[in-house]
Amino acid sequence: MLRGCFTALMTPFTDSFEVDYEALDKLVEFQIAGGVSGILAVGTTGESPTLTWQEHNKVIEAVVTRCKGRCGSIAGTGSNNTAETLESTEHAAHVGADAALLVDPYYNGPSSMEIRKEYVAPVAAKFPQMEIVPYVIPGRTGAQLLAEDLAMLNDQFSNVNAVKEATGSIDNMKRIRACCGEAFTIMSGDDDKTFTMMTDPSIKASGVISVASNIAPKAVQDMTNLIEQGKIEEAEKLKAALKPLFGIVTVKTEEDTAYGTVTCRARNPLGAKTLMAILGMPGGPCRRPLGKMTRKGVRVVLEAGRSVWKSNPEILQPVADFFDVDIEERLNNEAILDQLTYDAY
Repeated sequence: MLRGCFTALMTPFTDSFEVDYEALDKLVEFQIAGGVSGILAVGTTGESPTLTWQEHNKVIEAVVTRCKGRCGSIAGTGSNNTAETLESTEHAAHVGADAALLVDPYYNGPSSMEIRKEYVAPVAAKFPQMEIVPYVIPGRTGAQLLAEDLAMLNDQFSNVNAVKEATGSIDNMKRIRACCGEAFTIMSGDDDKTFTMMTDPSIKASGVISVASNIAPKAVQDMTNLIEQGKIEEAEKLKAALKPLFGIVTVKTEEDTAYGTVTCRARNPLGAKTLMAILGMPGGPCRRPLGKMTRKGVRVVLEAGRSVWKSNPEILQPVADFFDVDIEERLNNEAILDQLTYDAY
């Protein structure tokens, strides 16, 4: 099932930080219109740490219901509490999600063996009808399911056949392939590494669980399709066209303060969600403690949008058509920017 582009969908909020379910429906329809292979509901891009479990389950149900018979669906059910993960995965199975994504348990820092034995294995055993997809992202979680333990899970459970790999380590990706074999599915967890992961014969990734596809679903899906078809030059051109969008997943700026210069890092989903707001897409704000970007940060995001619109307008044209917005006007409307940034650091 896991091939091509699965969009790690943003969770839209109203100005009062409530989940905007009407906007959620629109975002799902935009993704399906773009031809994505599937949608991930309430991953970390969907701000899962700030949703209550009631909201979490309701968003998953809304997304899965719209995806049925039209594209694949993955429910983000992972946490740092196995009991909570079991409950959430039970709900996801009940509403018909195709797969559950289990992010490595964050903060409490279990070993790889503990992640295997005390977290992924209990879920895989209880829900044999669902594909269980570990999500390895040590930069966010402070923990890591190693390739060796992943291979043991694949040996033990027929429903652990894939991983979302976001370590940033080519060596780790190669190790997963070596341990887990040719039939195992590796999905990129980093947009900017997807091309390399899919074309490297010692990795052979099948696609990406993407952030950038929130904005450019058709283009990201097309890139993965072209690679699958062996049209590498065409895919590489599309990768280059998408590069500015890949670059705003994390935005780093140097900011002046009364005490000297500091580095400010706006992490996913803030950069992409800011561009969605600039373009007129219904994403809304991030939930606290995520907030707004600095003016320098917003300028980075804005220039990424302008660069794509100038050089490859066909990538953003689906946004204009689907949401009935004037991209050119919005990319040059300073009043929009004022709403998205702090007055000062």
